[in-house]
Amino acid sequence: MSEEKEESFPVHEAVKVLEGETIYKTAKWWMAVLKIESFGRTNVAVYLWVKRGDKWKRQQKLTVGDLETWEKIKENVDKMLKA
Repeated sequence: MSEEKEESFPVHEAVKVLEGETIYKTAKWWMAVLKIESFGRTNVAVYLWVKRGDKWKRQQKLTVGDLETWEKIKENVDKMLKA
C-alpha cells in the first residue's frame, strides 16, 4: 500500500483500507483510489476529501464493485474526454 506517510486515508472507522494510492493532494483537496472492505464486501472507491479547518471531510465517493461497471464508466469517460 502506498498510503500517505504522514497520515492515513481519512475514511469512516467501519471502512478497512486494503490498498490505496493518492491521485493528488493539495492544501485543500485530496483525491485517492482505495481498495476497501466494508459491510463484508470488497470494493474499489474513488474518494475526494476537502480540508475544513484541520480535518479532512469526504466531499464525494464513487464505489465500483465489479469490472463490468468499471468498463462502462471508463468507456464513457474516455469518450467524453476525447470530444
